[in-house]
Amino acid sequence: MARRFIPRPSIMSEVKNYFMITLGLTIYAFTWKFFMAPYQFVTGGITGVGGIVEYTTGLPMQYTYFAINVVLILIAIQQLGWKFCVKTIYAIGAMTLALELFDIVFQTCPTAYDILGPNKQLEACIVGSIFTGMGIAFCFLSNGSTGGVDIIAAIVNKYKDISFGRAMLYVDACIIMSSFFIIPNNLEVGLQKVFYGFINLVIVNVSLDYMVNSNRQMVQFFIFSNKYDDIAYYITRYHKRGVTLLDSIGYYSGKEGKVITTITRANQVNELLSAIKQIDPNALVSQSKVMAVYGLGFDKIKAKAKAVKFEKNESDTNNGKEENKQ
Repeated sequence: MARRFIPRPSIMSEVKNYFMITLGLTIYAFTWKFFMAPYQFVTGGITGVGGIVEYTTGLPMQYTYFAINVVLILIAIQQLGWKFCVKTIYAIGAMTLALELFDIVFQTCPTAYDILGPNKQLEACIVGSIFTGMGIAFCFLSNGSTGGVDIIAAIVNKYKDISFGRAMLYVDACIIMSSFFIIPNNLEVGLQKVFYGFINLVIVNVSLDYMVNSNRQMVQFFIFSNKYDDIAYYITRYHKRGVTLLDSIGYYSGKEGKVITTITRANQVNELLSAIKQIDPNALVSQSKVMAVYGLGFDKIKAKAKAVKFEKNESDTNNGKEENKQ
């Protein structure tokens, strides 16, 4: 059997993933210390829990964040596997360090409170929420997590047809409601904290869903190549996607051949195109977007299966045969 040409695995893809996770965590940590903490906003997630602890006890939120995530990561290892959790463990450590770093930085540098003023809570909340959603999305799109509620959301999304944003919404709502009791016996301040918390919650989840769903798009390929066997072998063996070979005949040349058709995720497109180029630089590739793909390594059909009752009458069968004859 002839030796197949196998493209070299791209180390840069993993480097890019960790870079994007680090970037997302940096944005998240900066946003919290610059926008949220100075106005004592309570956000969702474990950072929100850490914020409540910090506002009431003075304990820096990063310590609470780290302690709770240690417990959650043990659960995630069982449910999501080591591949997901390795990056999550990295993210938890990096997030804790980033929060600690910005905590030190903003002891001397001005925050949004110093720049905008004490009466600009709404502006700070909106801008901070957008950046928070962006930071979380960068982590998810690189197969990572910011830890905390993100882990819970990923577990729920694994078994139920609920988006990341919606899964986080349910848990975060409970955390935000608890901010009402940060300052006891002060109804006005408590309602304000809940109000701004829900503004943050909505904006974060809308921006998160927008970025994640736009990048989780499926892509279908039709690949025309004389080296179809090597390309198909790479896709099934290393790209971990199914392949279907279609018979083809060139109208002008009259040559018979094979057309490869496969479906992959949008964030894997560059990896696949790079491999095809290495195997056959002259390959003709057609790429098109697909709304959704279920089964065989893609998303599971999470809708509840309902029994469909129907009766097939003999008269219906006879009518169908008569129509076919006509």
